[in-house]
Amino acid sequence: MTELQNRGVKDIFIACCDGLTGFPDAIEAVFPKTSVQLCIVHMVRNALSFVSYKDRKAVAADLRLIYTASTEAQAEAQLVAFAEKWDARYPTISKSWLTHWQRLIPFFAFPPEIRKAIYTTNAIESLNMSLRKVIKNHRAFPTDEAVLKVVYLAIHNIAKRWTMPIKDWKAALNRFAIEFEGRLPTG
Repeated sequence: MTELQNRGVKDIFIACCDGLTGFPDAIEAVFPKTSVQLCIVHMVRNALSFVSYKDRKAVAADLRLIYTASTEAQAEAQLVAFAEKWDARYPTISKSWLTHWQRLIPFFAFPPEIRKAIYTTNAIESLNMSLRKVIKNHRAFPTDEAVLKVVYLAIHNIAKRWTMPIKDWKAALNRFAIEFEGRLPTG
């Protein structure tokens, strides 16, 4: 995080993390105004890894009631209902969600326009996967500069393929301007 700050990053509004231990604390140490949110998609995927195939759709639907709730209180009520229904078969799921609850609830402080933009880290993970593939195919690089050139070209080519705009981005950007007044760069 300090390296990002040294490279000119002045502020991070919201960080959506995949559960890497210590990462949220590292973010908050350098950027104390950042709201750190665990990736909902990662939480759901992790939960479903404990579930038998025949129960997956039902468990996923009940988890969806938690993270699509309108308020934190409603989400908590849905988590309690989930635990009552599924703990006999899958106690680790509600236990995991309760353990991580403080990192899941920042999401509920934001309006729906922002929630849609932050609930997953899939876009960056897709980029990372593409970069790993390019680097793996090269196996060895003669210099650090060679690595940078390959990564630059890979990102350039990946960007060409991203033709779909981010869904409802303008609405989200307007909400970011309201929620983070004075922190969002203009111009």
